[in-house]
Amino acid sequence: MQSKWLEDFLLLAQERSFTRAAELRHVTHPAFGRRIRALEAWAGTPLIESGGGPVRLTPAGEAFRDTAEQMVRTLAQSHDELQAIAGRQAHVITLATGRTLARTIVADWLARHSAVLQSAEVRIATRTLDETVQMLQRGEISFSLLYHHAAIAVRLDGRQFSHLTVMHDKMVPVARADADGKALFDLSQALHAAASPVPYLAFSHSMALGRLVEDHLASHPLMPRLRRCIDCDSADANYEYVLKGLGVAWMPWSMVQRDCQAGRLAIAGDSSLNVHFDIRLYRPKRHLGTVAEQFWNDITSA
Repeated sequence: MQSKWLEDFLLLAQERSFTRAAELRHVTHPAFGRRIRALEAWAGTPLIESGGGPVRLTPAGEAFRDTAEQMVRTLAQSHDELQAIAGRQAHVITLATGRTLARTIVADWLARHSAVLQSAEVRIATRTLDETVQMLQRGEISFSLLYHHAAIAVRLDGRQFSHLTVMHDKMVPVARADADGKALFDLSQALHAAASPVPYLAFSHSMALGRLVEDHLASHPLMPRLRRCIDCDSADANYEYVLKGLGVAWMPWSMVQRDCQAGRLAIAGDSSLNVHFDIRLYRPKRHLGTVAEQFWNDITSA
């Protein structure tokens, strides 16, 4: 029996979809199905109900779920303990986050808490929100820095993980500023049916920020007319496109505040178009290495 089969089974039980679970595990649907069948062969009994619709566990599968969770936790803890014995983990801080947060919040942290770099190695992995959560659940990292909003809620067991809200941020519609400091594109002028749609620089739906903005716009009572002209999976790239005057993009305020204050960019719509969200730092409740615990204490006491 392979440990990855347990992780496959737990994710399938959570997502209730072979297609979604296979996508999150980065394997093909047939390959994922073979791994689940291999686990059932090892168990000697079906764990998944046959038939269409959302995936349901058999009574044996429901009973095995708690065991599988405990086995995964135990393996992760054993891995950490072995690394600590070898003397490696004591001087390493591992953090997974998105590319935008790594560029902004993490960079600010490292500048403010630069002393940690004198005694530890900080390993930063940039992944999607779903991948980051999985890395934390598998015990591969000490910390996850994530966006938090009802539209992109993170499902982590409160018995195993704790979190700290490190800041509040918002997505704001911005455009390049003209000579008078006004936005080249005004969303207030795009509310009427006869108005020309504003070129929209969108985040890909694979990004948490993209899903956040799309959910907000879909429910907005006065959504401006937009013409989706760019769809990009990089906040840095969309930032450059906005500076070039190609259209309007919803960007994190923490990323564009200085540009707006300097007159390079300007707010392109009223505050009702802003999307407010939190940024949270997650960690396991078990004891981490010495420098990781010190890092957590520094952040929580700041």
